[in-house]
Amino acid sequence: MTFEHSIRSGQKRLRCGYTTGTCAALAASGAARLLLTGETPQTLSVVTPKGWTVEVVPAFGVLERGAARCGVVKDAGDDPDTTNGCTVVAEARRIDAGITVDGGAGVGRVTKPGLDQPVGAAAINRVPRRMIADAVQEVCDAAGYTGGVAVTISVPGGEQIAARTFNPNLGIVGGVSILGTSGIVEPMSEQAVIDSIALEIRQAALSGKRLILTPGNYGLDFLRQHGLDALGVPVVRFSNYVGDALDAAASEGVEQILIVGHAGKLVKLAGGIMNTHSRVADCRNALFCAYAAVRGADTALCRALMDAVSADACIALLDAAGMRPAVVEALLDAVQRRLERRVSCRVGAVMFSNAYGLLGRTNAAAELIAEWRGNGK
Repeated sequence: MTFEHSIRSGQKRLRCGYTTGTCAALAASGAARLLLTGETPQTLSVVTPKGWTVEVVPAFGVLERGAARCGVVKDAGDDPDTTNGCTVVAEARRIDAGITVDGGAGVGRVTKPGLDQPVGAAAINRVPRRMIADAVQEVCDAAGYTGGVAVTISVPGGEQIAARTFNPNLGIVGGVSILGTSGIVEPMSEQAVIDSIALEIRQAALSGKRLILTPGNYGLDFLRQHGLDALGVPVVRFSNYVGDALDAAASEGVEQILIVGHAGKLVKLAGGIMNTHSRVADCRNALFCAYAAVRGADTALCRALMDAVSADACIALLDAAGMRPAVVEALLDAVQRRLERRVSCRVGAVMFSNAYGLLGRTNAAAELIAEWRGNGK
């Protein structure tokens, strides 16, 4: 079965695919159905967080020795995804109560703090974990089963695939990560993405001269949580292309821009990096370290910051040293300077973290938000 969603790239259509997290949820649904009914499902379907339904034919289903196994082949569409074509396998076993999710062969384990999952856990992020649990619970309800199910996700050849990803650098060992916030893989035609962002900004500028820019889903969640999406200001996602988005906004005559981003991306702006994709530049640790050193951090803290696996891990180290406010302030001051060099309109930045919430905002950002809320300065 072919996944029929696509996006436009110039005069071409690029086919979308689905994430390893979606594959895991589909496989878990199939394994649970086989376990509880004894029948191998002919098709599997799941509604992704994006709202799109993915329906597939399972690669296989096996029931033996009290366990059911089901496999789903990942289809990344037209995206050059490292895990495209791999098989995500779910094994389901009966337990007394609850639904548990763990990783098996070919799924990485977290060895350093600061990632989505704690040290020692399988690298199955929280959205896929929820998708897996929801899919299995739906099967249990349909079957009238009130006991529990233990689900183990594996990826044959996952350790070899992971060697071509960033997992080794992040301290994720033994395999790939099971990822996905929307459940969908959108093809990464760079120019198509930039053109789409510019088009959205052009449309947004028709309704006014104010604009909120944010990288993606985490930013949208933060905006909703803090009521910033209810200010009547258009919101456009820029993915990694913050520089191109700023240029597009300036060319459309936007006069006020608020950038709201996760620290993992926004901190890069302090170094003048305007394409935040890790394949282009990834100096988060170096920037945290440099600005901490300027504020008096000792050698031990600087080394720890350079070895940290994520922005959240850096924040944790700064908290332990009592240096978070000073370093975040310095970074945001640098971000503000970089933004003002890029565009001549009023612009400000808000930095947050999924683990720590709001980290800080520039003075210019605070002024813009106050004005938009009708509170003056």
